[in-house]
Amino acid sequence: MRFFSSKVLACVALMMLCCLGCRANNGTSISASEASASSAPRVKTTKKAAPKAAAQQNQVNTDNPQINVITVKSAKMGRDIKNLVIVPKAVVDGDDTRYPVVYLLHGHGGSYVDWQAHTDLTKLANDYSMIFVCPDAQNAWYFDSPVDSRSQYETYVTKELREYVEANYPTINDAKHRAITGLSMGGHGALWLGWRHPDIYGSCGSMSGAVDIMTLKDRFDLDKVLGKYAQNHESWKEHSVINLVPNLKDGQNIIIDDGAQDFLIKENRALHAALLDKGIKHQYSERPGRHAWAYWVASLPQHLNFFAKCFK
Repeated sequence: MRFFSSKVLACVALMMLCCLGCRANNGTSISASEASASSAPRVKTTKKAAPKAAAQQNQVNTDNPQINVITVKSAKMGRDIKNLVIVPKAVVDGDDTRYPVVYLLHGHGGSYVDWQAHTDLTKLANDYSMIFVCPDAQNAWYFDSPVDSRSQYETYVTKELREYVEANYPTINDAKHRAITGLSMGGHGALWLGWRHPDIYGSCGSMSGAVDIMTLKDRFDLDKVLGKYAQNHESWKEHSVINLVPNLKDGQNIIIDDGAQDFLIKENRALHAALLDKGIKHQYSERPGRHAWAYWVASLPQHLNFFAKCFK
């Protein structure tokens, strides 16, 4: 058996404490620029505690003044909702240019920080000269729920949040310069809101969208916003975005894509076919990929290139 001197043991203990200290300091908090509906500062930042994404607990460093976390009061839901707003650097520098705005919707299990946590929206805002707005819709599917009065996200995104953004940020406030897109649940939400409000969104898109919720039955918290499928079949049918196609009118700019290995590819192909049958112009594409962030991060620039052409 080997024995160590007290000096050696003391050195080992000190080294262990140092290692533990390094691990403890690896967790970083998020400082957020909070803007309430009453005070409404445009791009100033103040340090706050760190918000976390619902499922992935993503962290977003908002020391960059281009990144604003804003809290907007929803009168219809009677509560405050957090959102991320990303502005071009020129706005921070005091330029008085007005910009088109793109609303980016997160998926089920995500939150308002998801997009910035997985890609650099500040660089994209600079490159494309756009303002990005990322609302937090929890798992509410961007509906005005017929069964839950505290889940009224169609009104929130299309009216309450939009009016706040347009009153406090240098956006071009017309449908031509306003777009909405999202991933998965957010893809369904973007088409749902875009197609129901063509006077607000001149352009809309979907990445890996869950475009036919009838195939999901009571999964992914849909029963919480629509009621159980068996007892609310008609409501589910009415809220499935693929069933909006028969009443669509041509004229909106639409972009839809999905990964060829995505579990939702069948539904997206069906939506593409329905739009073709109806004679609705749209851009549809498939690429290799699954239902994952690697696909959506690669897809976002394609949507922004599409929207940029529509904004001209």
